[in-house]
Amino acid sequence: MQVFAILPWYDWLALLFFFAAWMGYAWFARYWGGKRPSLLATTNRYRRYWMLQATYRDPRMIDGIITQSLASSPSFFASATMIVIGGLLAALGTTDKAAEFVREIPFVTRTSMLVFELKVLVLLGIFVNAFFRFTWSMRQYTFASLVLGAMPPPAEFESGKFEREHYANRAGTLLGLAAETFNDGIRAYYFSFAAMAWIFSPLVFAIATAVVVGILYSREFGSQVLHVLRDD
Repeated sequence: MQVFAILPWYDWLALLFFFAAWMGYAWFARYWGGKRPSLLATTNRYRRYWMLQATYRDPRMIDGIITQSLASSPSFFASATMIVIGGLLAALGTTDKAAEFVREIPFVTRTSMLVFELKVLVLLGIFVNAFFRFTWSMRQYTFASLVLGAMPPPAEFESGKFEREHYANRAGTLLGLAAETFNDGIRAYYFSFAAMAWIFSPLVFAIATAVVVGILYSREFGSQVLHVLRDD
């Protein structure tokens, strides 16, 4: 019970709403994406088209270059996340100075040092989660590259030795999983901005969480890019 006494009930409520919104939206995006194609589901269809076209090409140098280019994005974000994690750990080491600096920001709610450390730890947990997602995405792109490199020549597909559709779907699914994992990492970055709003007040924290969910929904289910990709 002493743990729950660290924060007022409205801070715990805001924190619960934050994690419920994050996990709830992640579930909703996967569930609703099966009924109403999302940006990720639509691009996954193009990934399978791409792998199907790759079965007709030999050599597949351009496909390898594209895969390597796609893998560079999670690599960049993983490196950037390590820098952010280092900064947050440094802030924990100098909590008194960091808390004093935050108190000078207008409209910030006055909190104890322990509460400030808890807020930094929440941010740290978010970026650690993002780091794991980005690095796993990098590995998945590596697996997809292996499947692409092991893809048989077009003649073996035409002879019936290998099933073209099955192989293309397998490679496209691997690329889709890598993209989905990368998307999870980017989503963590979005929610980290909402968590930063907790410094001001739990009400601002809850509002920022709702705003982030709204932005994510508009971009994944109602963006102009999605309409262009779905314009068959």
